[in-house]
Amino acid sequence: MNAIVTVIGKDKCGIIAKVSAALADNGVNIVDISQTVLSGNFTMIMLCNIQSDITIAKLSEVLEKTGESIGVSIRVQHEDIFNAMHKI
Repeated sequence: MNAIVTVIGKDKCGIIAKVSAALADNGVNIVDISQTVLSGNFTMIMLCNIQSDITIAKLSEVLEKTGESIGVSIRVQHEDIFNAMHKI
């Protein structure tokens, strides 16, 4: 199952490391990643493959706590829902 993970917040050292560690700890592989910093604001979007039995809801809970600990907002969506929402 593929998921889209988005991360938004003020730029600081270690964001990618903490998010990728949380994903790896839960059996999630990062397939593609794009990140940028604009005027001190960090944005990242990742295409991830969930290789474990973790649900999107549980992964969302884990990443929300990770985001709170580092001061960023992290959201997770199933790839099909993300694509449907952005198809016009």
